[in-house]
Amino acid sequence: MLKLGVPSKGRLMDKTFQWFGERGLAMARDGADREYAGSVDGADLQLVLLSAAEIPRDLAAGRIHLGVTGSDLVRDRLVAWDAQVEELARMGFGQADLVIAVPTFWTDVETLDDLDAAAAAFRRDHGFRMRIATKYHRLVRNHLRHHGVADYRLIDSQGATEGTVRNGTAEAVADITSSGETLRDNHLRPLADGLVHASQATLYRARNAAWTDEDRQTLQRLKKRLGLDA
Repeated sequence: MLKLGVPSKGRLMDKTFQWFGERGLAMARDGADREYAGSVDGADLQLVLLSAAEIPRDLAAGRIHLGVTGSDLVRDRLVAWDAQVEELARMGFGQADLVIAVPTFWTDVETLDDLDAAAAAFRRDHGFRMRIATKYHRLVRNHLRHHGVADYRLIDSQGATEGTVRNGTAEAVADITSSGETLRDNHLRPLADGLVHASQATLYRARNAAWTDEDRQTLQRLKKRLGLDA
């Protein structure tokens, strides 16, 4: 039986259940809120409830056949992500942008080229590299490298990333935002070309799972049911 991993709580879980339900597959959590299994009415699937951050890892390891999670998490957590998973459907919810943002008073820093110049000046003046706080090291590092930005250091932030500049632990941030309100509240603004990735909830297939002929047939029936067989 195919194992499908979905987010275990919150809006992502609710919207995932709704997305499948609108396509004739009714999902439900088994038992109490602390149960991490569920059922799917209308398809031969085993529902596994995981945190959204765990799903990329379990897909890559082949512990689940299919998974729903944010495209930002897959692209940041998995090296050569598209060799490990296949994108089956962008689901149209959970949208958020991963952006690079700087303090609003940096009036002469509008683009990544400006950030590169500011980083060089910062290192010259302070003797250490400009710090950019983020949870998304791979995506941000690749984006900055592609745009030729040097003389920076990524620092890990697993909490309130937007507050690191105010707290003096970073000079800039790279974080997920949907409305931009939290950035503005912390006197930060995205660079004009600072969009790293436009994320949304996505259904993935694990390339490295143990796919039997029966599993493949089940997947084909599922894709047809979901309107993904074109």
